Amino acid sequence: MGVLDGKVAIVTGAGRGIGREIALDFARNGASVLVNDLGSEADGTGASGVAEEVAQEIRSAGGEAASNGDSVATVEGGQRILRSALDAFGVADILVNNAGILRDRTLFNMEEGDWDAVIEVHLKGHYCCTRPFARYIRETDRRECRILNFSSVSGLFGNFGQSNYGAAKAGIAGFSRVLALELGKYACTVNTISPGAATRLTIPLREGRGDAVDPGDPLLGPQQIAPVCTWLASPAAQQVNAQVINVMRGTVGIMQQPAVIRSFQADHLWTQDDLGRVMPALLEAKQAHDERARREGEPESLER
Repeated sequence: MGVLDGKVAIVTGAGRGIGREIALDFARNGASVLVNDLGSEADGTGASGVAEEVAQEIRSAGGEAASNGDSVATVEGGQRILRSALDAFGVADILVNNAGILRDRTLFNMEEGDWDAVIEVHLKGHYCCTRPFARYIRETDRRECRILNFSSVSGLFGNFGQSNYGAAKAGIAGFSRVLALELGKYACTVNTISPGAATRLTIPLREGRGDAVDPGDPLLGPQQIAPVCTWLASPAAQQVNAQVINVMRGTVGIMQQPAVIRSFQADHLWTQDDLGRVMPALLEAKQAHDERARREGEPESLER
């Protein structure tokens, strides 16, 4: 018995890296999986048959899988991805929006095409794949479905040379919060993963910073992300909704959401003198809050 027995999952970008590990773990836990991947290079160019390779790997292990090679960056592609799952398995329960590319450059050197390509695959890709899935949920009144979206510390914290990627990933976090509200009436949960793993997209970046990378280490590689996604897709996570879950270097954490930390109210328009008094107090409150969050967010041993 697996925690996903009887479920049908769609995993985009599942030909390699994090997506592949999620697809394999879903299958090990009983789900039938639609493996989607265009099979492009890290910058989004080209195509290959990696999706079918992963689907065949699942079938060889005794699981059920089908493949799809459509791009997530078009409305038509998103519709065909869902249709592929329905044609293969009859229903759909889980959508994992994982597909992504990188075109890292500082803003000084970033061309329009670099910006557009990353926004299209990441942010628009989440829209293109999620809209038909959400409509399917509404039209069939299918209950207790799951959507897992992928943000990044680049969007939530910021990362040098990734303004396109960071903007897309921050947008995905906002998209997820709204979608959790809109699909709540159908008992569909929408959560966001902020992952950190050694993959073909991130290894060159880490090596460029002089970091030693061992992609075979399961606590550093994409393997660590998969079981968290499986749990969030399972019945055990029915009450977990609109959260951002950080998974990296063997740790699992929950991230804070935007909230007002401290505020002041005036009965008149703010003057420069008013702001000169208030702003330092606000910044001090933010600093204290960040320090408290840093302390409380330090990883605790699982053995405690």
